[in-house]
Amino acid sequence: MKGADIKRLIKPEIKRLRPYVAEDTPCSVKLDANESPYGFEAYISSMKEIKTNRYPDPEAKELRKVVAKRWGVSSENILHGNGSDELIHYIVTVFGGPVLYPVPTFSMYGIISRAMGERTIEVPLTDEFDLDLPEILLTIKRERPRLIFLSSPNNPTGNCFSSESIMKIIENSGSVVVLDEAYQPFSSKKGFIPLLRDYRNLLIMRTLSKIGLASLRIGFLIGSPDIIAAINKVRLPFNINSYSQAIAVRILKEKGLIERSIKNIISERERLYSAMSSIKGIRPYPSEANFILFRVKEADRVHKALLRKGILIRNMDGQVKGCLRVTVGNERENSLFLDALDNIVKQGQREALQ
Repeated sequence: MKGADIKRLIKPEIKRLRPYVAEDTPCSVKLDANESPYGFEAYISSMKEIKTNRYPDPEAKELRKVVAKRWGVSSENILHGNGSDELIHYIVTVFGGPVLYPVPTFSMYGIISRAMGERTIEVPLTDEFDLDLPEILLTIKRERPRLIFLSSPNNPTGNCFSSESIMKIIENSGSVVVLDEAYQPFSSKKGFIPLLRDYRNLLIMRTLSKIGLASLRIGFLIGSPDIIAAINKVRLPFNINSYSQAIAVRILKEKGLIERSIKNIISERERLYSAMSSIKGIRPYPSEANFILFRVKEADRVHKALLRKGILIRNMDGQVKGCLRVTVGNERENSLFLDALDNIVKQGQREALQ
């Protein structure tokens, strides 16, 4: 092949980067991606009113108006993105690094920051999966990060961080604090949106992906209007297509529709947690999200054994030693998972005694 060695032109940080891997493994029960088991296809008409030859509304005005009413803010407080990933990219573009976040957490904070050549600072969580506040505050003072990402409820641990710790980080840093509330709809806590009026360095991310609209790829950033306007300068034009905008507006206007599905997921989460707690050799961690992290002996073996039965969950052993993560599915999916998990664990215990 003629020409220069193109690989030598790839930036060093990209060569070192480990990409996010979304599994596309054939299975009959898919419980690996923190998706809702409930879709809303029956509520979508033919969408004949959408003109395919015209660009979508670049400002997503109607969609932003609907979610603004839902969250009790103004449309000027909201920036729309093609999923949360795009919004993270915009935030890092505007503010730069160093970028600080606790680990384990959503891997895209680090992946996007490193891809953009920014230095990342990782602070391990405590053994209880909470923020190590003294260490974080010391690190903030020493490293002076421009950005701090906090996910609460946190992925993959499922717990909400201490509200007091979050507040101390917001109040005791000169950093922009981005609070990712992707899983807040499943939490018993109300979230931090009411505090936006008091803290200009606070930004909040929300998404429609976890509540049944994952295929639309719609996320939102909420903050003070001047900060949102600054970030909007780097937003790509027409970043949310017309179909996604129209479908989201229609579903969000269906009174109580999404709330009913969320209620079902929370109910199934509690059933799933209770049943898993009764299986000897399994330690599930309490969750405020739509998934449960659990510890099990020989996590890799259990993960593969479940897949042989057609059940796909997420192997988190690389981030949290000995742990797997299961998304809360519908009643049938959860029951199939529980039966399979119980049998696999008992089989492993029998084999260990032989």
